[in-house]
Amino acid sequence: MLTEVLAVMSPRDGGVYVDGTFGAGGYSRAILEAADCVVWAIDRDPDAIRRGEDLAAAYPGRLRLVHGRFGEMAALLRERNVALVDGIALDLGVSSMQLDEAPRGFSFRADGPLDMRMGSTGPTAADAVNTLAESELADIIHRLGEERYSRRIARAIVTAREVRPITGTLGLAGIVRQVVPRSRDGIDPATRTFQALRIYVNDELGELDRALIAAESLLAPGGRLAVVAFHSLEDRRVKAFLRARAGAIPRTSRHLPATQEEGRAPTFTLVKGGVTKPSDRELKANPRARSARLRAAVRTDAPPWPEECAA
Repeated sequence: MLTEVLAVMSPRDGGVYVDGTFGAGGYSRAILEAADCVVWAIDRDPDAIRRGEDLAAAYPGRLRLVHGRFGEMAALLRERNVALVDGIALDLGVSSMQLDEAPRGFSFRADGPLDMRMGSTGPTAADAVNTLAESELADIIHRLGEERYSRRIARAIVTAREVRPITGTLGLAGIVRQVVPRSRDGIDPATRTFQALRIYVNDELGELDRALIAAESLLAPGGRLAVVAFHSLEDRRVKAFLRARAGAIPRTSRHLPATQEEGRAPTFTLVKGGVTKPSDRELKANPRARSARLRAAVRTDAPPWPEECAA
């Protein structure tokens, strides 16, 4: 949704922007082409940062690559003497490059090690499926994959790993396919399980929560936030945060004391009340965008809310 995100960001000459999910650099390049500005590009994947060096050389002094998590962008930028920015773009989830690289272990369509880490450190998906208790696996698959057959899948995983460790993507996908019926819409039965494990391994929802709070503290008044989510768990979190920060929290009762959130000055105004979906033209060019949802907001001049305030 590059065109829509760029319209929200409205880059201007002299501005400072953050591409919190650099990936292949599509958003960064578009922002740099739109205005004579600076882009701080963040990615937790060291391969993405290495690949971005050629792009940075094409925009000397204007594209600045930072290896790290976008949930930590406020700290990462303040370490570099950047206190406020004019726009932040976040494109959530796994990148097309990561999906297409079998050794990264994100895809069930090609054989590869069961890794799924967006970075290069921490436990892998193989560690999770081979060590977690059956009940914990079932909870992860149900909660993060919204999979109705989560208990059946967890039981099958535990049974299989008692024979031999599950180390490959096709091995895990085969286990799931044996116990989950194929849906009428043609979606592979392993889709939700792989999504759940990827989100768990990378703490993607926690990272998103931290990023939204960081964006609130980094954006200057009038600064713009654009977030593209690809599944309902992410989108609901973004929607709840922005609605809360825009003052759209209903009072629980006029007879009860106000909650922490009620009565606080809104820190964002919504660009539009709903969500922006991909155009038909984009869907034809990029079928993977079919589930993309863009939400956007503009920063007010109110101080950031305390982190303990719920979204």
